Amino acid sequence: MKPVMPEALLRLPVAHRALHDVAKGRPENSRAAIRAAIAAGYAIEIDLQLSSDGCPMVFHDDDLDRLTDENGPVRARSRDALQAIALKGGDGEGIPDLAEVLDLVAGQVPLLIEIKDQDGQMGRNIGTLEAAAVSALDGYEGDVALMSFNPHSVTELARLAPSIARGIVTSAYVPDEWPELPRAVSHDLRNIPDFDRSDACFISHEANDLARPRVQALRDAGVPVLCWTITSPSEEAEARALADNVTFEGYLSPLPT
Repeated sequence: MKPVMPEALLRLPVAHRALHDVAKGRPENSRAAIRAAIAAGYAIEIDLQLSSDGCPMVFHDDDLDRLTDENGPVRARSRDALQAIALKGGDGEGIPDLAEVLDLVAGQVPLLIEIKDQDGQMGRNIGTLEAAAVSALDGYEGDVALMSFNPHSVTELARLAPSIARGIVTSAYVPDEWPELPRAVSHDLRNIPDFDRSDACFISHEANDLARPRVQALRDAGVPVLCWTITSPSEEAEARALADNVTFEGYLSPLPT
């Protein structure tokens, strides 16, 4: 039997990469952004990349260039080296690992954790980051769900942690926005063919594509549909007609009363 999506992840708006705002010293996926989301009472979405020594690091990009003053791939650096690299727009804090974030959140708000694709082509060359994330979550008692764009990753998460809710991050896969993917792969993933065979429990779909018939058919069948990334109240109002919850940034989504 599939696990049930935690109710709080369908009720509380999800702060994308935590409640980040570099103007206020809170870079995305930073401890400061996570603390702000906890204080505000939002659910938190974070991303995981793998260090060279097999540690799940809370960081979005494959490379360090955009978010730090260093460059090169995250996976070329050790956990200790990554923890020492300051995030741009912060107070000097380095890149956190998942264990630190779990200790910080400690079940106060729900967590939505995205496993970033390590294969590069949404293929089967996965497993190490999934296993590291599941190991870090062992014994964690807060509400949590795992997800990935790569359906093979979701299948692996179902095998490694059958009791944790897991989902596919889905998209319109417009080719110009996914230049690294072969057209055939984009066309296949666009139709969400792997939902059942990956043993997924939910999807998180690109917000401007929520009206896609396949997405709404899943929702009509009782599958929870989250969406990414909402950037204004007007976008949120439109998305909530077609999705069960939003992942937001750039404004403060209203909390349920």
